[in-house]
Amino acid sequence: MVEAQRRRVEEKMSHIIESMDKFYLRKMQGDMHRCAASCCDNDTYSLQKVQNCVQNCGEPLSKAQQYVQSEFERSQNRLQRCIMECNDRVIDKAGPNPTQDKVNQLNDDFEKCATKCVDSYCDLLPALEKTMKEFLASGKFNQ
Repeated sequence: MVEAQRRRVEEKMSHIIESMDKFYLRKMQGDMHRCAASCCDNDTYSLQKVQNCVQNCGEPLSKAQQYVQSEFERSQNRLQRCIMECNDRVIDKAGPNPTQDKVNQLNDDFEKCATKCVDSYCDLLPALEKTMKEFLASGKFNQ
């Protein structure tokens, strides 16, 4: 059950990552390489100026990737906090010497609670994806 929930989260996250890459980051990566190539093609630039130019070309992509990563980390932390709360509830209910029946019941309670966490998390992912796409499309990360 827990493994199925983990796979469910991974599949949803992979879909969003693929979408971000296809529609935004990959284009930015191409732009970065074209920009860097034009820096290198400029015969009038000094070595330092070429290096600065190439570095500047990579900044928009780097900032966009950092933004996407921080949004994913923030959302994953939310899921982790929810699951930790489930764990704390189970530990609080367990008492000092739980019977096997009690342990089995608590395991079921934990799985139900964790599944609710995953359900809530997965329900939030479309909004997260939309927000990230809007932000990337706006170019605000590049200011």
